[in-house]
Amino acid sequence: MRVESSIIVPEFVDARVGPRGSLENLSQAEIAKLLDSSQGGLYPLFRKCALAVLNSGSDQDNVKEILERYRDFDIEIVRHARGIKLEIRNAPPQAFVDGEMIRGIKEHLFAVLRDVVFISNEIVDSGRFDLDDAASVTNAVFHILRNARVLDFKGRPNLVVCWGGHAIGSEEYKYTKRVGYQLGLRGLDVCTGCGPGAMKGPMKGAAIGHAKQRIQLGRYIGVTEPGIIAAEPPNPIVNQLVILPDIEKRLEAFVRLAHGVVVFPGGAGTAEEVLYLLGLLLDPANRDRSFPVILTGPKDSAEYFQQISRFVTHTLGKEAFAKLTVIVDDEAEVARRMVQAIEEVQKLRKANNDSYNFNWLLSVPDEFQRPFVVTHESMRALQLHRDQPMHRLAADLRRAFSGIVTGNVKESGIHAIEKYGPYELSGDASVTALLDELLRSFVAQKRMKLPGAVYRPCYRLVA
Repeated sequence: MRVESSIIVPEFVDARVGPRGSLENLSQAEIAKLLDSSQGGLYPLFRKCALAVLNSGSDQDNVKEILERYRDFDIEIVRHARGIKLEIRNAPPQAFVDGEMIRGIKEHLFAVLRDVVFISNEIVDSGRFDLDDAASVTNAVFHILRNARVLDFKGRPNLVVCWGGHAIGSEEYKYTKRVGYQLGLRGLDVCTGCGPGAMKGPMKGAAIGHAKQRIQLGRYIGVTEPGIIAAEPPNPIVNQLVILPDIEKRLEAFVRLAHGVVVFPGGAGTAEEVLYLLGLLLDPANRDRSFPVILTGPKDSAEYFQQISRFVTHTLGKEAFAKLTVIVDDEAEVARRMVQAIEEVQKLRKANNDSYNFNWLLSVPDEFQRPFVVTHESMRALQLHRDQPMHRLAADLRRAFSGIVTGNVKESGIHAIEKYGPYELSGDASVTALLDELLRSFVAQKRMKLPGAVYRPCYRLVA
């Protein structure tokens, strides 16, 4: 127990909760399948994701410490006369008000159950999808999003994906809210990585903009994956949560859903996302694809964009940086440009008979879909040299940043760094020097961890 303002707050909470939404009316056969699927290898994954959802609002992004603090947390699926309930023990108290689970957190909890079970049963074990084939992977991503009902929207294209760091300062966070507000006033919906910081701010701002315009069905879509959800739990604005099986399918979900992308300042994870998208746009197969990308932040963040500009221009070339538009400290202009760009996206989709809700036209080759298993060996093997097509260099640079994210916040990466030391990266001296410069700037600007946390680099650059 702890005391806050003369109110005794329990350190842990036990509860039994029933589902809302798609899991309310399950047949007995479906319940039996759920019970079977929750045993063995699937249960640890469900438990970890469920704990992340219940821990929403935490100021901690170290997965190892979160799991240790709630080591006695347990969640069990219980058969019930009208379907199923979840028996929860030793849960984080912030998920409850006066003993009742917050409704939004309950919805997120059952979204976790829905996606974990669906991915296991229908994607991995069904035999319907060859996850070594690019077209089949895209089809799998489509089915996961369709099952989560994020493709049900019937209006004009209006979904803006917002990327940015979870560890940002107060002024940058306020700016993300102002941009979201301007997007919301113009009837645009928001999709983010669902966590705090630059993922929460645009949603919060858009919600206010929608309220002023009396838009009652605004979409605030959160797209995550099991490896990162504990460090970046869904923020309370998210009203549609989707969990993809790995980072590569999460990234593909972003670009298939997006009608445009806004990038706020961030750290290694944001750099990974930008490099993933640039790698796709540099691929000759996507040369004629309309895909607006705007980098923006307050005036105090101008140096951040100069560093990104320098890194992209000198590693991938001027053609790569030309794919990006930088707008500093002008939230209304960001929204106006995005509205104009999305009109062009709509024309292109219509001319090619492509779906407004899922970008089938975009080519996502195998090297951007194949899951990158981060180990010390795989990090050392990355090809960080210029003697290859630029979209392939972008793919390996993306993997390098993905590995750094793993070492920073994911349970597997934290354990590996503790056991074997930092990951090692090598390549052309000109490329690694630019990489070192960018990463040092992220560390200096405290973009690698939440404020107050001491950052110890999980990587080193070697000759």
